[in-house]
Amino acid sequence: MRPLFRALVHAKRHLYWLFFSALTLIGLTLTSQLEIFSIGLITQNTVDVFTLFGSGSSKITRDELARGFDALDPEHKGFFTDEDAMRYLKERGNTGLIQKGFLEVRSFLGEKGGAFSSSLMILVLVSLFKAFFLFFSRFFPRVLSIKVSKELREFYFSHLQKLSMSYFRNEKMGAIATRVVTDSKQIADALNALVTNYIYVPFTFVSSLLFCLFASWKLTLIFFLGLPLVVIPIAVIARKVKKVMRQLLSNQENFTSILLDFLGGIETIKLFRAEKYLEDKFAKENSAIEKWEIHTNKFDLLTRPIIHFITMLSLVGICFIGLYVLSMQLAELIVFCGFLYVLYEPVKKFADENAQVQKGVVAAERLFEVLALQPEIVSRASAQSIPLFQDKIVFDDVSFKYHDRWVLRNISLEIRKGEKVAIIGKTGSGKTTLLQLLSRLYDVTSGRILIDGIDVRDLSLESLRSLITYIPQKPFLFHDTIVGNITFGHPDGSLESVLRLSHADEFIALLPEKEHALVKEHGRNFSGGQGQRISIARALYKKAPILLCDEATSQLDTGSEKLITDALSRLPGELTQIIVTHRLSGVQHLDRFIVIEDGQVTADGTGSELFQTSPYFEKLFKTHGLKVLK
Repeated sequence: MRPLFRALVHAKRHLYWLFFSALTLIGLTLTSQLEIFSIGLITQNTVDVFTLFGSGSSKITRDELARGFDALDPEHKGFFTDEDAMRYLKERGNTGLIQKGFLEVRSFLGEKGGAFSSSLMILVLVSLFKAFFLFFSRFFPRVLSIKVSKELREFYFSHLQKLSMSYFRNEKMGAIATRVVTDSKQIADALNALVTNYIYVPFTFVSSLLFCLFASWKLTLIFFLGLPLVVIPIAVIARKVKKVMRQLLSNQENFTSILLDFLGGIETIKLFRAEKYLEDKFAKENSAIEKWEIHTNKFDLLTRPIIHFITMLSLVGICFIGLYVLSMQLAELIVFCGFLYVLYEPVKKFADENAQVQKGVVAAERLFEVLALQPEIVSRASAQSIPLFQDKIVFDDVSFKYHDRWVLRNISLEIRKGEKVAIIGKTGSGKTTLLQLLSRLYDVTSGRILIDGIDVRDLSLESLRSLITYIPQKPFLFHDTIVGNITFGHPDGSLESVLRLSHADEFIALLPEKEHALVKEHGRNFSGGQGQRISIARALYKKAPILLCDEATSQLDTGSEKLITDALSRLPGELTQIIVTHRLSGVQHLDRFIVIEDGQVTADGTGSELFQTSPYFEKLFKTHGLKVLK
């Protein structure tokens, strides 16, 4: 249960709903008990003859009848009334707890006819209050669970954004998505059950048990004889549910991953005629989910019939002993059995909902496994902030190892403010990794990266990344408007200029909603070139002094590439550009070229210098059919 209590603590500002839940659940218990007592009161219209004249046995002698009649009719009227009978029972004082309660209420309500109609009114009023508490005792716990679930989703989402890139590279997207959506729902349902089980059940159980003990400890003992038979299946089934639920959630993660693959790669699937392959994978995981869901429901539904049968056995024994051994009145037995029902019902409810609680425990454990992860890339306690980039970027003997493979070795570079640099190399040579190290998506394994003489690890992440803007190789567009994708909620007057500079204004002008047009998931309602222009506009809008481009024009046609290249070449001279590319045709305007092969710098200089000194650069230059290198 500890993970669920931790979930409650995480959302402690909503715990006042727990207080309201407790009050209404206690009110529900008390009104349920009063309702049963009211029914018993109605069924006892008059005093039973055996109660008046008997001595606890099932027969009455003539002498007992004569002595009792004289006591009931002290004025020798020759008859006695219902009020005389109640007075006699109260004076005698050897009635049970339930009978005493009946007598006190009947005495308070007055004569017989009025007492009966008043008893009916009491039952109606009690039922009205119970209906009130019945609604709010369910509503308040659900509100609490929904609010806690919301807090957990937001906390989880916020924590995910702080985790390092290595986590996202190692985890399946389906697993991450499942924990955000499915696990939080399981936790909400479990919290709802938990509040009910751990407030309503204990209070109802204890209060009803105390009443039963005072009413008849002998009959209550029969209940205790059956209690172990109730507790044992609950405990056994709880362990089974927890084990099955772990497997079910694991299969749901795989299922979600396959679904995301299908939605993201539908074009590839169709062109490679891989529909059957995906269908088989989908069906396999779907069948696994079906299997474990059946197992879960089997355990969910098994408890109540077992407990119901044990409960009825106990009630049969109680009715037999109460009527034929202890000579209880029927009304008393009705109330006693009613209280036992109120006592047993929470136990059965606990058994029913315990499976849901165990599902929530597993979901909470999985959620807190992620929340327990600490980001590898964090700002140091003594982190500095620099408002401006003023001098240069230095890669000082930088090496980087990912898992067991060296990606970069002994990289030493210096890039001055305002310099426009192209990083060239084969796929997998480590070009993009240089950009990721500079922006601290990863940290260097050895060496240092300095900005204006300060190690980037000594800068706060906020300060470092405020200096950098980025154009990715494959544009990622959010499900938002074009404006939202570019400004991230902070529009200002420069939007028009960046749209014009990125040439995005050309196709946006043709849209009915212009820049307020909605971008669908992953930008699927725009071409690759259009999406890249929006991505370039986003980078320019940030107005950061360092621009990182990772194959920024690879998604564009030749004409668009030229437009973007011209736009980048006209950017202010103080903007430092570091561009990863395979296409020399788009970077001839740059000041400098750096060639990386097998994770090491093999050439660094102007285009004309590298044409003479770097075989790789010369080959790439000739491949593109370039005549003049500016």
